[in-house]
Amino acid sequence: MDSSRRVVPVPIEHPTVPHVDAIVDLPSSAWASLVLLHGAGGSATHPWMEGAARGLFGEGVAVLRASFPNAQSGKRQPERAPSAIATWHAVMDAAAGLLPHVPWAGGKSFGGRMAAAAVAEGMPASGLLYLGYPLHPPGKPERLREEHLRDLPLPQRFLQGTNDPFQSGDALERLVGELPDARIDWVAGGDHSFLVAGGDRDPERVAEALGPRIAALLR
Repeated sequence: MDSSRRVVPVPIEHPTVPHVDAIVDLPSSAWASLVLLHGAGGSATHPWMEGAARGLFGEGVAVLRASFPNAQSGKRQPERAPSAIATWHAVMDAAAGLLPHVPWAGGKSFGGRMAAAAVAEGMPASGLLYLGYPLHPPGKPERLREEHLRDLPLPQRFLQGTNDPFQSGDALERLVGELPDARIDWVAGGDHSFLVAGGDRDPERVAEALGPRIAALLR
């Protein structure tokens, strides 16, 4: 499968950067499109994100990745929610001219959570994909982050490690069961980045290997 990669600046309103870079990997015969934003402290070019895009490309999924403004400017602190949501809107608007389908909106951890918040504010998408949804802060299961999810009319798909400290007990399984169109695929032994004790510790290879499972959720 041939690939066409483009890097396109997406203008945004932000005090430190005038734009974020959208990295587009477009297979020649893509059957689905996904906009993928990173987790807190990451970036569009983090090894995990590189691996995920490559794995999905191998499955025939067109992927547009972008960094939140703080990451674009080299800062590691998470983007504040209003800025992250505004970035999602800008990137999805740009995706309409860069991807062959109305894309799914998805993200690693924080990126997926902010995608849901943006959809709740009217951002169009084919569905929502959560790669390690941060249901609660580690060690604080009483602080559930279920905001927006119950009221969203779109398909919602979850890929989650069973040893992810951002979920515990059966809370996430129960939530998915209560949503109108939702599915979850559990990665046995996986942590928040889907690394498994005794397994491959390279985040790029681990993320790439998840490509078939993510594609199956999109189908």
